[in-house]
Amino acid sequence: MPRIKRSNAKRKRHKKWLKRAKGFRGTRSTVFKKAKEATLKAGQYAYRDRRKKKTALRSRWQVQINAASRAEGLSYSRLIHGLQQANIALDRKVLAELAEKNPDIFKKVVDQAKA
Repeated sequence: MPRIKRSNAKRKRHKKWLKRAKGFRGTRSTVFKKAKEATLKAGQYAYRDRRKKKTALRSRWQVQINAASRAEGLSYSRLIHGLQQANIALDRKVLAELAEKNPDIFKKVVDQAKA
């Protein structure tokens, strides 16, 4: 049985990982083993941070809503509680957008939450 040479397959595999590691610094973009490790770790960070991004956005919306509602004389928690009591089903993304782009409409929402 003849010997199987793997040089072509190995080179193709190495090139695939090195291509994914393009733009990394130092040996992380040029040495196969380091490039593979760096690419796998980058993938783990990307997976984790796709979920963390949602948390960060919600937190930012809460800060925006709090700032706008305090300008109207109401704290964030009292605003959210008032909206629940008034059966106003606006999520935080929409409230933050209203506070930023349509302050007059946001003021009406706050007034309804106060009542």
